[in-house]
This record gives sequence, structure tokens and C-alpha cells, in this order.
Amino acid sequence: MGKPTGFLEFGRELPSKKDPSVRIADNKEFVLNTEFGDKINQQSARCMDCGVPFCHNACPIGNIIPEFNDAVFRDSWEEAWNILSSTNNFPEFTGRVCPAPCESGCVLGINQDPITICNIEKTIVETAYREGYAKPKTPRTRSGKTVAIIGSGPAGLAAAEQLNSAGHCVTVFERDEKVGGLLRFGIPDFKLGMDIIDRKINLMAEAGIKFEVNAHVGVNINARQLRQDFDVVLLTGGSTVPRDLPIPGRELKGVHFAMEFLAQNNRRANDMDLKTEEIHAKDKHVVVIGGGDTGSDCVGTSNRHGATSITQVEILPIPPEKRPVNQPWPSYPMILRTSTSHEEGCDRHWNILTKEFIGDEAGNLKALRIADIQWQDAKPGERPAFTEVAGSERVIPCDLAFLAMGFLHPEPHGVLAQLDIALDDRGNVATKGFATNQPGVFAAGDMRTGQSLVVRCINEGRECAREIDTYLLGGSNLEAKASSLMLSDV
Repeated sequence: MGKPTGFLEFGRELPSKKDPSVRIADNKEFVLNTEFGDKINQQSARCMDCGVPFCHNACPIGNIIPEFNDAVFRDSWEEAWNILSSTNNFPEFTGRVCPAPCESGCVLGINQDPITICNIEKTIVETAYREGYAKPKTPRTRSGKTVAIIGSGPAGLAAAEQLNSAGHCVTVFERDEKVGGLLRFGIPDFKLGMDIIDRKINLMAEAGIKFEVNAHVGVNINARQLRQDFDVVLLTGGSTVPRDLPIPGRELKGVHFAMEFLAQNNRRANDMDLKTEEIHAKDKHVVVIGGGDTGSDCVGTSNRHGATSITQVEILPIPPEKRPVNQPWPSYPMILRTSTSHEEGCDRHWNILTKEFIGDEAGNLKALRIADIQWQDAKPGERPAFTEVAGSERVIPCDLAFLAMGFLHPEPHGVLAQLDIALDDRGNVATKGFATNQPGVFAAGDMRTGQSLVVRCINEGRECAREIDTYLLGGSNLEAKASSLMLSDV
């Protein structure tokens, strides 16, 4: 590596952030990268000559991390960009929202703090855009084959860029008025701004990818007709059916799925049509049910609205603060994580059972009945069970409740019904490889695997693109062909 003793000389450092009391005043990004300066070279110098870089294996898309760290240390930013973009279609997204399983697999992380891989990745991509290294991946020739991609989330966009680079004619269909899927209408702007998404979409459009918006395949566009018009149809609609909480009072006004709230706020922050009745947390007692990233995003958004109080409850036990013995390095540990949204203000509680939504005479939510629970050790082959702690039942104020308990499967009607796509026992699209039961129809991303990470969806899109390319041309190598056809300096 560029500095073999770097990991002995420098500790882990990240850019500073705006104070929580300041950053909740708007929906803009609050990480102050401009203050980091030359320290990025020091951080890349911490990447040690570990011999076997487990970060490669931990990263779902196999980013070549030691090599781009070395290039950053040497101030060879175009080289760093070429290395990074060879495996990652969207480092501008993953550098901001990825939970960094690569850092959990960092060899240095065995007995020190791991490399700041995500921040280095973000710095590389921002430098590439500023210096003009990020360019459209335009093919020199076209194969004449056409691909329709339904859904413009990370899986669909990754597949679109790969297939277009290989010379196929790609059209992406998005049911909303702008491209991005959950990237645009699920992740808050303070984590991933719409301008960052648009910047990349513009490059993809320049490269020849067509985007059709307000195109809800299965509703205002017939899926069977689409299958006749294109050589291949790729389904990347995501896992969009949320897990519900069917307890008394669920029908009360003020109980919402998390994505209703988050998508609407992204629209509000970007002066777009809200499309539904306004949900606003100002001066409300907010309870977020679910302890994951989506719940955390509801916390951060509620803080920006000016909520009176924010409580987040989780039915599972509190995770350990340090890596447990049954989750050894280099696995991604299930530990207690405090997000930037939690730093802004939130009461967090674990082992909580939500029993009833309580409303007033007008049908408005006003309180929540909850109780503490104790989990019991499960026998082999059995699911864990819990018991309610006697005397722990209580009522807490709640004007808005957001259900952030994950997602079940894709919507079974519409495009899946029209194309008669087979589903597995979990309600996801059943595939062999990435091929569905219908000839020429493929599926990738959350629609195929269930709810997952942005970075895993990117990998799904890339791997599915390889399979589609083989299907279209018969054994062709997508990566080799793409590199030979692209009009770029890579």
C-alpha cells in the first residue's frame, strides 16, 4: 500500500456534521465534507497490506477497496474513480446510505477501528463529478436488442446501465413522475438529495437509456403488450407491500405506514405534488413502531417537522453494544447503532409490545397502549416466544404512529398478475437464476429476494444484466463487451 505504516500513525476520523439543533431546520445534507481536506489521504493511508482483503468479500458488489484507497493516498483521483466505478454503478448512493458491511469485514477492524471506506468512496465520486471524470457510459455500437425494465430503483438502474453499456436498447418504466423509486421517494433528502439522483440519471440519459415516467405497467400500460414490444422484460419493482399491525384501533386517523410519511415529505421538500392528504408531525406526539433504518428516517423527518415528542419502540431486545461472540469478524454484527436521526432527539425503547391504538370520539389517534415483554430462549427448530411482563401495561400519548416494521413482498396484482408470474412461498417472484416462469421475463432486486440493502440491489441488477445479455446474444460476456464498447477513458 501507499503507506505501510499508515494504520499505526493515524486513527479513524470522519468529517464533522452540522449540530443537530441546526441541521433539523431543513432537509439538506449535513455532513461537512469540505472541512475534511487532506485528512482523506490519511484515512486512505490506514488501509493496511493485509494480504487477504476481507472487505472485498463483505461488499456485496465486490468493490476493489484496497486499490482505490491506495490511489486516493497518492492523489490519483481519476485512477481511484476508474477502479471504483468498475464495480459500482452508483457510489454516489452507496457512499451516503450504505451501512458499510465492507467496514465490518475490514481486517484492521479486528483490533482497531476499520477504514472509513464509505466516506472515501463518497469523496472519490464527488471529486469525479467535480473534475469531469464521471461521464456517460455510451456504447459505440448497438445490438438491436430491446429491454424493458419495470421499476427504477437501484436494481433496475444498475441493470439498465450495464445492459446499455453492452449495446442493448434499454427503456426504464417508472410509475411515479420522476425516476429513482425508493431512492427518491423513500430515503430522506438529508441522507440522499434528489439532486444527487438527478445528476446520475442525466448521465444515463446522455448514454442513451430511455426513461418513461408516469408509466405504471399493469395499470396504465399493458404488461402483455410490453412483452410483445421488447425482446426482454426485467421486473425490478421492489418489495413494496409493508408489514401491517392489525391491532384494535388500526383504522384511526393518524396511523400510517412509514413510507406514506417519508415519500410525502420528500415530495414536500422538493415542491412536488403531495398526491395524498398531508401528514405532518408538527406539535404532535409521534411514536415510531420498528427499530430499523426506516424507523430512524421517520425519527429524523419528525424532528424536522417540529414534533413535540418522538418515541421509537421495538419488539425485539436491545442489541449488544459490541460484536457478540456468535457473530465474529468478518460477519456483519447485529449491534446497537445510533443513527444521526437518533442524535437529533428520540426516546428509544426495546422489548415493547404494541397492544392498541386509542382514539377520541372523532376517530383521531390520541394514545397508544403498550406493555413490556420478556423473550424466552427458543428450543432448536422453534421460533422464539415472549411473555408480557405483569403490571407493565401503560398508555402513552400518541397523535401520529408510523409503522416501520419492514416489507413483505411485491404487489401481486398489476404487472405480476398480467404476465402470470409465479411467486414463491413468501410472495416474492420465483426465479431460476434471474429468469421467471415466463420466457424472456426476468426479475431482480427486492422483488425477487425480499427487502434488502441498496448495495445488494445494485449487485442484483448487475448480475441479472449478465444473465439477460447471455439470453439475448447467447454466451456473450457482458463485462468484457461493455468495456470494449463504452466511449470512456476507463
